[in-house]
Amino acid sequence: MAVSRYEDYVKARFKEIEAWLNLGLSEKQIFMNLGVGKTAWSKYKNQHLELKDLIKKGRTNQVREVENALYKNATGYYYNTEESMKIKDKNGNETVHIYTLTKFKAPETGAIAFFLKNKAREDYMDNPNMIEIKREEIKIRKEQSDFKMF
Repeated sequence: MAVSRYEDYVKARFKEIEAWLNLGLSEKQIFMNLGVGKTAWSKYKNQHLELKDLIKKGRTNQVREVENALYKNATGYYYNTEESMKIKDKNGNETVHIYTLTKFKAPETGAIAFFLKNKAREDYMDNPNMIEIKREEIKIRKEQSDFKMF
């Protein structure tokens, strides 16, 4: 019995697909790496829940990683870096000394604003009245759509 193209080109390479998702590759980049066309890729996703779940898990991991980076940039963080220094002795001979420094990356104002506007909308949106305005707009649209039905 012949193995399907899905089995050969996609399922057999799930580990690679997972790694590519972890590197942030788009679905287009992935199916091109696999040598699969766009139409076949869409068909495979619709027919194979395991592939759809793998992609969903990869995207969730990507979002989580970016959220963590955003949080770090909003709050600041310590990191280690290596630096070198040339030192001359009394005879004029140079030696290079490498040492590790711990530095602090200060919080970024843009990351702070973005984080607060998205994670605490009601307290930090540009126009705090906008939530109530949006609720009223939704209510009016619903009433209009209900009215059109009769």
